[in-house]
Amino acid sequence: MALKLKIIVGSTRPGRIGPQVAAWVDKLAREQNSFDVELVDLAEVGLPLLDEPNHPRAQDYQHEHTKKWAATIDEGDAYIFVTPEYDGFPPAALVNAIQALALEWNRKPAAVVSYGFATGGMRSMQELRGLLTNVNVMPLATSVGLPFVYDMLGEDGVLRAPEPVNEAAAAMFAEITAWGEALKPTRAAA
Repeated sequence: MALKLKIIVGSTRPGRIGPQVAAWVDKLAREQNSFDVELVDLAEVGLPLLDEPNHPRAQDYQHEHTKKWAATIDEGDAYIFVTPEYDGFPPAALVNAIQALALEWNRKPAAVVSYGFATGGMRSMQELRGLLTNVNVMPLATSVGLPFVYDMLGEDGVLRAPEPVNEAAAAMFAEITAWGEALKPTRAAA
């Protein structure tokens, strides 16, 4: 059975290129033929800043937007977070989306595709990995950074990564598959 992979676009800013980067990730994921892929755009999810009155571990959600978000995340077996770097950190919308839930993330692997200028969003990636560990997600070391990402965007808005980046993405998908399959039984037993 295919792993349910959620590709999460972390930026909600106007003028963002997260959707173009995520479309590239989505295309590559679908080519693997081992995932049931869903692209999730936080701009469309529209989560307010931590507006639930109860702690997420209680799973006593009062708002429909949180219930929908929880269901989306709960059904996933693995995640890829597509994130830019804002002042050396992931976007607040992405941090909020992760912190809005707790148990839905348990024992699932996640990779990060970060993008930016010279660093390719690597500082954001590192900070995000720390946060994911704290919500019991297995952050994978095999992730992908896209330095000078604007040079990879064609005039048609489609991202065309150089071959070494595509190879890194293939390695990332292999790791997501291995960890996703390995962790699935631990969730069933919990």
